[in-house]
Parts: sequence; C-alpha cells; structure tokens
Amino acid sequence: MFRIVWHTISMAAALAVTLGATGLVAHADTASQTADTTVAATSEAETSEAIADSEFRLLMVEQVGCIYCRMWNNDLAPIYPKTPEGKTAPLQRVDLHKPFPEDITITGGKPLFTPTFILLQDGVEVARIEGYASEDFFWGLLDQALKKNGATYQTPSN
Repeated sequence: MFRIVWHTISMAAALAVTLGATGLVAHADTASQTADTTVAATSEAETSEAIADSEFRLLMVEQVGCIYCRMWNNDLAPIYPKTPEGKTAPLQRVDLHKPFPEDITITGGKPLFTPTFILLQDGVEVARIEGYASEDFFWGLLDQALKKNGATYQTPSN
C-alpha cells in the first residue's frame, strides 16, 4: 500500500513540475476551477431539494487542485444525479478546508484525503470511500455501502 501511495505522490509531483515548467499548470487549474464551479452551480438547487427528501446523502469532501476530484467531476458528476445510487444518496459537496455542515455527524474522523466520499444515513456517517481510482471501483464500493446500510433501489444489472 505504501508503495502505491508513494508512487502516486511521486508521479503527481513530477507532473506538477513538468506542467509548471511548460506554463500549462495555470491553465489546467483555471479550467478545473471553472468546470468545478459550473458543476457545483448547476446541481446545487437540485441537490438541496433531493437531500431534504432522502434518508441517505453522499458527502463529497474535495479541495481545489485535487486531480482525483477533477477526474471524478469529469467522469461521474454529470451522470451521478441520474443514477439509482444518485437518487438514493444525493451528492453534497464540502471543501476539506472549510467547516462541515452542522447537521451531520462524522464518526470516522476528519478526512485527510480528497476526494473522500462519506455515506450519511439520517445525517450520520455509515460508510466511507477514500479516493477515486476509476468509476468501476467507485460504483462497486458505493453499491456495497448502500446495500449494507439497507438502501433499496433498482440497478440496471438487477
């Protein structure tokens, strides 16, 4: 596990140095922030309404500059609210460096990595997914967490 984490950190640092040297890093961060803002703005009204009606919520803890947050936003953010999992556990976003909403109880301690996905049932943490590697892992882990905590929904494979 340590090797994987170290390798990932080393590769990210090398990429950052390379992009910084070419001047592309500023453009990449600006594009990411613009995309993140657009995703957050378009779904904020829909999300707050869905959260009020749902027993479950999926809290996404993220931070500016997180490449894995950006990957999740590109891969899954546009479709998440339309999926059975997204309808069962609407997404709520929180910045790692800002206070968490007061109506939730985090039982696993403050997240250290981004993205961290915290499944809440009636406002209390019941499961956690740390990191984002690919959509296959994400959907599998989220499905397990939801079903383990009694969520019922129809998935396309059922």
